[in-house]
Amino acid sequence: MMDAARDIATDRMIRQAEEMVADAIVAVRFATSAIMQSAAEIMVYGTAVKFR
Repeated sequence: MMDAARDIATDRMIRQAEEMVADAIVAVRFATSAIMQSAAEIMVYGTAVKFR
C-alpha cells in the first residue's frame, strides 16, 4: 500500500510540473509520517525547472 501511495504522490508531482510547462523536476525528496496507528502519509517534494 505504501508503494502505491508513493507512486500516486509522484504522479501528482509530475502532473503539476507538466501543468507549469516545466522541463524537469530536480531535488526530489520523499517524506513519510505516521498520522495515527496503522496509518501513514507520504509526501514528495521537488522543484520544477524550465531550461533557458
